[in-house]
This record gives sequence, structure tokens and C-alpha cells, in this order.
Amino acid sequence: MRIGIDLGGTKTEGALVDSGGSVVARERRATPRDGGYLAILELTVSLIYDLERRAGGHCSVGVAAPGAVDPEGCIKNSNTQCLIGEPFQRDLETRLSRPIRIENDANCFALAEALFGAGQDMPSVFGVIMGTGVGGGIVIQKTLHTGLQHIAGEWGHNSLNPDGPPCYCGQRGCIETYLSGPGFLADYQRLGGVSAKTPEAVVSQADTGDPTAEQALDNLLDRFGKALAGVINILDPHVIVLGGGLSNIGQLYEYGPRHIEKYVFNPVLQTPLRRNVNGDSAGVLGAARLWDA
Repeated sequence: MRIGIDLGGTKTEGALVDSGGSVVARERRATPRDGGYLAILELTVSLIYDLERRAGGHCSVGVAAPGAVDPEGCIKNSNTQCLIGEPFQRDLETRLSRPIRIENDANCFALAEALFGAGQDMPSVFGVIMGTGVGGGIVIQKTLHTGLQHIAGEWGHNSLNPDGPPCYCGQRGCIETYLSGPGFLADYQRLGGVSAKTPEAVVSQADTGDPTAEQALDNLLDRFGKALAGVINILDPHVIVLGGGLSNIGQLYEYGPRHIEKYVFNPVLQTPLRRNVNGDSAGVLGAARLWDA
């Protein structure tokens, strides 16, 4: 039995996962971001111990976390900023008295979809997260590709517009500032929209013909196309799998491919664009399989 932990910005999920990729038991708790690093550490340890009690013994542990682990063992590039610079892996291993594995949450999503989901029939998968932030993961022949600096797949911090909105990473106009849930809503508000308070509401208003919401959705689709064309031009994956809250926008699948095709370096777009299969379970499934990746 394996334990996978998915440390999210608003919720943290832990699951017991069997060797076939089925979730045997699950726990979800609110992520105590306001409590800072130590509160998140304590929550993670508590979840692991609770799940091991249900399993009846020690399990291998993998954690999907926002950001990546640097060569010194500290978290970097995390949009849960209280984790940045903290020795999260070392502290967990000290508390648990055994080694664990930590990987970027988008990498865990991509691994789960490559092994058990929408990409399991493909030799290479680019897994996309469009939620609170924007991330990506690369899986080739069922194996994660994380790169020399552990930043492979971080398409969310390529800049679409150097004069665009500021990003927490220090750049302006990052893909994340446009294609995340908060970024999409902020673009709607910059256009003068006031009534829609969530990304889902913007899409709903666009469906009913609201011109401001329609423009925001058109902007999203065009930026989506331009951003993913850049990924395809470099990586040329066999499939792209979408996850995160914005992946539920149906127009991404209906109209997204034609926007990608406008910018990709090929006469026609052949890359399949698929909705994820594992839903909210992708993070814990991928984390649980880190000992095999």
C-alpha cells in the first residue's frame, strides 16, 4: 500500500493507493496557508499518520507539492509562498524517520494521467494544470522528465506579454497571469466586467451573450492557443491532457485546437487535446507512484 499526499493551495488530500492505482481510503483537510509553513508541515504529518493507522503499518509516501525541491532540499518556485526556501522534504523525513519523495504537483498530475488516465495509450504526455496557478508536467515512456534544474514543464512562467500583469515570480505577463482562474477573472475585470465573481460565472455570462464576458473568453482562448503552440513547437507531445479548474471550460476543447493551430509551426494541428480522467484524484495517484517514476 502507498500513500499519496496532494498539497493544494486551499485543500490538502491524502489517500491510500493500491498497486493497481485504486484509492482505498481518502482524507481531505483545509490547507492552513494563513498558519504558515509549520502549520502545513504539521497537517501533512498528521494526514500521513492517520492514513497509516488505517493501513495498519508503514507505507511508502509521496507528496505532490506546489513548486519543486532545489539541490539543497528546499522548496522553490511555489505559489504557496510560505513554502519557498523551507526544507520541507527534510523536515518531513525527520518527523517520519524515513525517506519520502516530493514532486511538483503538475508533474504528479501528468504522471497519473500517463499511467491511469487520458494519456495511458500515448508514449509522451504533456499534462497541463490551469487552476489557482498554471503548471505542466512531462512524461515520456511512463517516466517523468523533470530536467536539469527541475523546472521541465513550467510553461506557466513563460511570458506572453512583457508589459502584462505582474507575476509573483518577478516577471510580467506570465502565462499564469492570464490562464489561471484568478488571471482569467482579472482579465474580465480589466475589461470592465463587474457582475461575474468566478471564472465559471464569466463563462456562463459569455454563453448568454454578455459582450465583456465574451471578450474575456476570446482572450483566454487566443492566449491558450499561443501558449500551448510554444510547448508543441519544442516538445511535440503525443497528447496534451488538461487539468485544474479551468479545464472544465468546454470551449477549450471545442475551439482551443483551432487557436493552437494558428500559432503552431505546422500546417495542421495533429496533437490531441484531452480532458483529464482522474479529476481531483490525479495528484494523490501520481504522488503515490513517485517511488516507481
